[in-house]
Amino acid sequence: MINRDLVIIGGGPAGLCAAKMAAEAGQSVVIIDRNHRLGGQLIKQTHMFFGSEEQYAKTRGFNIAQKLINDLQAFPGLVEIMVNATVVGLYSDQVLTVLQDDRYFKIQGKVIIVATGASEKVLAFENNDLPGIYGAGAVQTLMNVYGVRPGHKVVMVGSGNIGLIVSYQLMQAGVIVQAIIEAAPKIGGYKVHASKIRRLGVDIVTSCTIKRAEGKDSVEKIITVKLNDQWEEIPGSEKVYEVDAVCIAVGLTPLINLLAMVGVNLKYVGELGGLVPVVDENHETSLPNLFVCGDAAGIEEASSAIVEGGIAGLAACDRLGKTHPHHQELLLSYHQQLETLRNGPFGEKIRVGIKKLGGHVHVE
Repeated sequence: MINRDLVIIGGGPAGLCAAKMAAEAGQSVVIIDRNHRLGGQLIKQTHMFFGSEEQYAKTRGFNIAQKLINDLQAFPGLVEIMVNATVVGLYSDQVLTVLQDDRYFKIQGKVIIVATGASEKVLAFENNDLPGIYGAGAVQTLMNVYGVRPGHKVVMVGSGNIGLIVSYQLMQAGVIVQAIIEAAPKIGGYKVHASKIRRLGVDIVTSCTIKRAEGKDSVEKIITVKLNDQWEEIPGSEKVYEVDAVCIAVGLTPLINLLAMVGVNLKYVGELGGLVPVVDENHETSLPNLFVCGDAAGIEEASSAIVEGGIAGLAACDRLGKTHPHHQELLLSYHQQLETLRNGPFGEKIRVGIKKLGGHVHVE
């Protein structure tokens, strides 16, 4: 059994920021991540972030990841990193079981922060398992991490920010995006992204979904169909697209498997992505000394994950008796940043979700 004071599960934006807060407070911390490198979703994001300077506005995602990693390198004696390590179990006595390569071992933490992120939602349609049908995260990984184009002619499914941004990145890579289809009656992402796509001649078709995919060894065409106000298919509205790839960007689901395993209080909140943990203003769950932040606590932008990681990190090291020298100042700033990020029409869904959950932060 390995014993540690603070264990962070997940080395994405939330986990990295939580670790930074702890290290600055003089608190030792171990980060466990299942990937071969830290950074989470940031390493595949080439677009510049919105927000403010505190959330690295006008900085590309992969550069934000490197900056957060560099910040931790200033604390070599305090930060321990385990990569290629998957936490396969979490138990009520604060014990984690970990599989790293061929090694299986246990770690017991006095305080644990779960920052496991989210998984992509899938879409049910005929032949949706044909090769060439990808999730948006897989497409970003292929192009932005490994430099591989997923295809030559693509249809994007989903007009949220991820769908719009990845569509633009596909076009930058020389891929023909034939259309973006969206089941909802209106575009889900920011108008600035949608306008950029339309200026490049790509149609965004709302109230439309995939009926089926066709192909022998891989996808060769898809058939779309229009939807009425009741989300029912409109007969005779089918359209055929010749493609060699399809990208599905229909949202994310919080990865709460470990939280469910240990029995924390969960609640279904559709606006936050599905089942999410009920947490207090410090992001502590119903089990003492178990915190959660980032997309595992509810789906938002990466900027919010960074801020939530800061809050959880401050609370965790304070619980361990290593209070950050600027604890109150930082905590107030982080809560104000979250309110700003959740303000306006695009924050409405998050505000509704938080209200349903019980309101773990103050939102006007």
